[in-house]
Amino acid sequence: MSSLFTPLALRAVTVPNRIAMAPMCQYSAGPDGLPTDWHLIHLGSRAVGGAGLVLTEATAVLPEGRISPQDTGLWSGAHVDAWRPVTAFVAAHGAVPAVQLAHAGFKASTYRPWAPERGGVPDAEGGWTPVAPGSEPFTANYRTPTSLDEAGIAGVVEAFAAGAVRALDAGFAAVEIHAAHGYLLNEFLSPLTNHRTDSYGGDRAARMRLTLEVARAVRAAVGEDVPVLTRISATDWVEGGWTIEDSVVLAGELAGVGVDLVDASSGGVSTDQRIPLGPGYQVPLAAQIRREAGVPTGAVGLIVEPEHAEQIIAGGEADLVLLGRELLRDPYWPRRAAAKLGVAYSGPAQYARAGQPARCDQSPSRSCQVP
Repeated sequence: MSSLFTPLALRAVTVPNRIAMAPMCQYSAGPDGLPTDWHLIHLGSRAVGGAGLVLTEATAVLPEGRISPQDTGLWSGAHVDAWRPVTAFVAAHGAVPAVQLAHAGFKASTYRPWAPERGGVPDAEGGWTPVAPGSEPFTANYRTPTSLDEAGIAGVVEAFAAGAVRALDAGFAAVEIHAAHGYLLNEFLSPLTNHRTDSYGGDRAARMRLTLEVARAVRAAVGEDVPVLTRISATDWVEGGWTIEDSVVLAGELAGVGVDLVDASSGGVSTDQRIPLGPGYQVPLAAQIRREAGVPTGAVGLIVEPEHAEQIIAGGEADLVLLGRELLRDPYWPRRAAAKLGVAYSGPAQYARAGQPARCDQSPSRSCQVP
């Protein structure tokens, strides 16, 4: 019996296996953050490929929360209608559709990666003024943000809750809160970027306040049956920054307000980070949070081989593995992993022939057919 291919129960939802598609920005939305056919094919093919949980890219809860003008959103009824065909297709092919709700903070209003320009997008090209805990930009070529006042912070909390309600209306079965990678909630958590002196800054408890308020509001918005996940940067990888010890405390607090699984990523808040890249380099972070906070976790980061993913789950280091680049390279990685691990894992009827040997006749045409 493979641990990787055992179901995972999260409240009233059962994920059919422990393989998740990690959120990956596509920078391919239509006007005003509407998902397109690209998202239907991109997310749908991973469901067909066998991933148990399919997470969208960072999906903004407010227009100014987009990383780029080409990011998806979920701040209106039009977004709900545009997401419905995507979630319906993902669910129809056996995966759990989930949305990552996000706010980019001081990393908003930037060019997408393949644009010739870098840094902040000016108003004349569809950009906007970002918001953040303070008024310092991420780097010199990013736009200078406006510091959020308490009314603005309350608006962010309300936007996450409203986005969660729209997510359910759009057909998503689970919700992830994005509190990682230097985006708004992470900016409030890290002492490197939160220099506030009010009740949202200062000691760790105050810096955690916004993330916990968002988690509490999202849980209330979706009810008791819907799984709520939270992605965090478990360490900043910078001396004097947020640490894994801080994350253990945060994870316990998140569980206390209704979060079901902590998705443990890292970094993104500072260009001074020094990340020790290597296969599974973030797995120890997920393992420590799981062990010390007693909270289910997801592991992510250069998990490539099926045997490694199996070891992570079987060894109790995490409850879920999230694949990013590997699923970009191979949408059918879960089905290949099943074959490699000796698991009988049926695919769509249309692809049944892929699991049967070809039979070639000896005619000059050398034609092959499948029984």
